[in-house]
Amino acid sequence: MKQFPRLALASSILALLLAGCDSSSDSIAEVNGKPVTQAQFDAFLKFKRVPAQNTQWVSRELDEYLEREGLAGQIEAQGLLPAEQVETEVAEFRKQMLISRYFEEFLRERVTDEAVRNFYATNPDQFQARKVHVAHILLRTNPGMSENERQALLSKAQEVQSRINAGEDFTALAATFSEDQLSAKQGGDLGWLQEGAIDPAFSGKVFAMKPGEVSEPVVTPFGFHVIKVIEGPQVVKQPFEAVSGDIRYRLRQEAKQAELERLKEAAKIDRKTPPAAAEGTAAKEGEDRAAG
Repeated sequence: MKQFPRLALASSILALLLAGCDSSSDSIAEVNGKPVTQAQFDAFLKFKRVPAQNTQWVSRELDEYLEREGLAGQIEAQGLLPAEQVETEVAEFRKQMLISRYFEEFLRERVTDEAVRNFYATNPDQFQARKVHVAHILLRTNPGMSENERQALLSKAQEVQSRINAGEDFTALAATFSEDQLSAKQGGDLGWLQEGAIDPAFSGKVFAMKPGEVSEPVVTPFGFHVIKVIEGPQVVKQPFEAVSGDIRYRLRQEAKQAELERLKEAAKIDRKTPPAAAEGTAAKEGEDRAAG
């Protein structure tokens, strides 16, 4: 029996919607003696992302909206919950919602696809790097080695270098001697290495070498490396697609921080001393004068 009046009401409201009624002041229902306007319900539909054209969906949402409005009103009237606490929680939720929704819209307008592309185009140095194609033969050291053991390993690395310089195949020697098992399977090939992204001693050496050149043993925390430059240093530019996400994130962070600072400076905050703190300060000053 109760369902029929609700459905009748929903049908009436939907008829008004379909008739093109757009008056935001029209009351579409009354709950606990308080009017519910078309504008309020429209805002609710927008919040729930309910298409107005889907009449069945709108009808269900109207039922739920009115029921929840009635339930909330009745609970509030019971006086069981502290009104101040409820109001505080609602106010805090409102603040958080305002802040988050504001920045969603602000950043959507400020950091556009065009802004991301412009940043990429006007800051080319940030998206290119020198790279060199190298191979190595690694003889590993470890902290527990004695000096004699390190010298013996260095002598072995020098012997490997001499054999390469004498004409032996670098790839075959890498497969035989290198203790970097992953690259050893590729003839010692490490691929293209970016300047500054590897050990400074290793990086400094390879970026000063010529294609085809083989180095003397270079020591790093990993051990002794005999290095061959396969292709000399080249400047490689990262494609826009590979960095657009990072650019967008950076621009959004910078724009958000700048807007936060602007809003904080614009906010008029006049902090008063709380009564309890003021009384405590006065009492303390009185004690100090008495003691003096």
